[in-house]
Amino acid sequence: MTAQMTTPMTTVRHIKTDKVAELATATWSNCLVIGNEIALSGMTAHPASRNSVLSTYEQTLVVLGKVRNLVEAAGGTLGSIYKLVIYVKDIADKDEVGRARRDFFTAPYPCSTLVEVSGLVFPELTVEIDAFARLDIDLQQAVS
Repeated sequence: MTAQMTTPMTTVRHIKTDKVAELATATWSNCLVIGNEIALSGMTAHPASRNSVLSTYEQTLVVLGKVRNLVEAAGGTLGSIYKLVIYVKDIADKDEVGRARRDFFTAPYPCSTLVEVSGLVFPELTVEIDAFARLDIDLQQAVS
């Protein structure tokens, strides 16, 4: 009989904050912390986008604010965010997204991918962002 080696399970924390709604009926989690990794669902400007007409620049700032709020609730900082995947309905909005990123982050900026898509979950949405973060990094401490 051989002894089996087992790897201990990594603790997973489900992060919630009053600053970013997570409906009880949702079939996803907005934010999970797995070890040092912060996993975030794609964020949009909804419901703010339903309450008023927001430009892509304004929607991007709302989304980045939600990302920051979740990362901070998980114990991280803005510098913990190392990668963004940005989905836009119109690639012509790339300059507005870039302006929002410059207004929100400081150098060195998170890595990023920008993709044009045919649609998002609600018709008024123009941008959705996936963010990747870690508790054990701070981009503001990056060396050249």
